Amino acid sequence: MAHSLSDFKSTLKGGGARPNLFEVSLTLPTITGYTKPTEFDKNFSILCKSAALPASNIANVDIPFRGRIFKVAGERTFDTWQITVINDTDFVIRTAMEEWMQLIGQYQDGSGVTSPGSYMVNATVNQLTRKPSDQTKTGTTGLSVVKSYTFYDIFPTNVSAIDLSYDTADAIEEFTVEFQVQYWSPANKSNTSTTP
Repeated sequence: MAHSLSDFKSTLKGGGARPNLFEVSLTLPTITGYTKPTEFDKNFSILCKSAALPASNIANVDIPFRGRIFKVAGERTFDTWQITVINDTDFVIRTAMEEWMQLIGQYQDGSGVTSPGSYMVNATVNQLTRKPSDQTKTGTTGLSVVKSYTFYDIFPTNVSAIDLSYDTADAIEEFTVEFQVQYWSPANKSNTSTTP
């Protein structure tokens, strides 16, 4: 069946979702000695330059049967999650991430906290739209949340290097942080199973 440009126009609701309209929120665990949690809370959602809506994965189990492979659903798995952050001259966010990892594993002797509840937190990614406020309103004037995901019990396992060079001009430093994710769910989605 052929579709017209008018069909496409009427189907593309809101002009399409825009990858640059998003926000990420994250609250640090309690880190003894970290002196800028208020600045972190204020700056993080602004300086978090990129993130990702999560991939959804269910593995399959192959069962051989009379020369054929019968596929059944396996277990759900969750990918690591990565963000990119713009570095400010106070290093507020980078220092927070380094201190968070220091909480988990000390530089000098490898000691660290052992209770997962003391270093795991939740994070939220909101897809925003310029659509009027029949959706959930955010703190950003004129933008509304159309889709939201919560990442549960995350913790950082990699803070990337920042390359320094005399050759680099007209650029602002950035770095990435990779988090391990226990699981994620869309907002307002319960974890109870349903039977079709």
